[in-house]
Amino acid sequence: MAQPNRRVIIKGAAAAVGTLSFAPHLLAQSGPVRIGYAMARTGPWTGGAQTSQEPNYLLWAEQQNATGGLDVKGVKRPIELVSSDDRSDVETCVRTYQKLMASDKVDLILPPWGSNANFAVAPLANRLGYPFLAPTALSQKLIDMKLSYFFSLLQQPRRMCNALVDMLKANGVKTVALIYVDDLFGLENFAAFKVALQGTGISLVEDKSYPGGVKDLSPVLRSMKDKNPDAFVGFTYPPDTILASKQAKEVGFNPKFFYASVGTAFPLYKNVMTPAGAEGVLGMGSWNTKTSAGAKAYFDAHVASQKKEPDRWASGACWAGLEILTAAVKQVGLDRKAIRDHVAGRTHKTILGDIRFEGSENVGTPGTVGQWQNGEFEVVWPKQVATASLNPAKPAWK
Repeated sequence: MAQPNRRVIIKGAAAAVGTLSFAPHLLAQSGPVRIGYAMARTGPWTGGAQTSQEPNYLLWAEQQNATGGLDVKGVKRPIELVSSDDRSDVETCVRTYQKLMASDKVDLILPPWGSNANFAVAPLANRLGYPFLAPTALSQKLIDMKLSYFFSLLQQPRRMCNALVDMLKANGVKTVALIYVDDLFGLENFAAFKVALQGTGISLVEDKSYPGGVKDLSPVLRSMKDKNPDAFVGFTYPPDTILASKQAKEVGFNPKFFYASVGTAFPLYKNVMTPAGAEGVLGMGSWNTKTSAGAKAYFDAHVASQKKEPDRWASGACWAGLEILTAAVKQVGLDRKAIRDHVAGRTHKTILGDIRFEGSENVGTPGTVGQWQNGEFEVVWPKQVATASLNPAKPAWK
């Protein structure tokens, strides 16, 4: 587990700074690039944060420093990560970023985990002029705020729900039962899903919200089983995704399509449910090692460095954001306004393919659906980015 506070820097950096104390006019040009962030290392956000984000931040700094540092307009400068545990608490997260940007005046920041934390921190970063490439913010409200320094790498609720409903319609689904967590993420996705259903002929036979930290979903799952829907959809966080899956198995609820969202693409899901138990389960996901040569190289490097697999959804978006940031700093240096303009003004080549922003939204990456097949989370919809064909009938839980 990561420690509550961390500074990561190559060994030679301290000596370099010491040498530069005799030449202070060179310090800004050759000293470490200080990059700050807050990340959940304790509390309920930890599973997502320590799967999708912080391991990627550490791998990125490790890789850059192994080659002499971050390329800042042709000058290699070591990366120093200045970070702390936000304890899965929004107020702690905001205070930490306020200190990093306003008091510590770090060169750059990296975003925290999750829609709620990003919703709270992004306006502050925008006001203080820090580019903010967010890999785990799934919120149309954030997009609609039109924050000029904020860029969301994930596909937003409308794109993801349109892809899901398109897939269900194309495979003859007529009835759906749905649960959603009662917060920004769940509410926005539920609203987008209902809009996507309009005119499709698919009926929503039951929908239920549940509070964060829920411990038992079996009553609602039993109720849904009685209605015998063609598909189940859950806009759920990682612990709830696993809970819903385990309890669906317990109560014998096994519709043809079983879709749960955040956490389904995590290696943890396969490990907990077992590969056979996860077989056929659908969820939000956008990549795997078949997506591109870069994706395969990233996956292998992540496993070698972090001793665990990345997830097949937001981890890829996180790495793509770091690729975009790296290229921007190489091109324009650490001028944050120039970085913002670079990010906003062009199409970026990443492990996920081309990413382009309209306002704050990534419009280059389509909405996608993934599915566990033979121990791998495959992209199965839409067909133009699929890494495997959809299995249109989930097997029995095992």
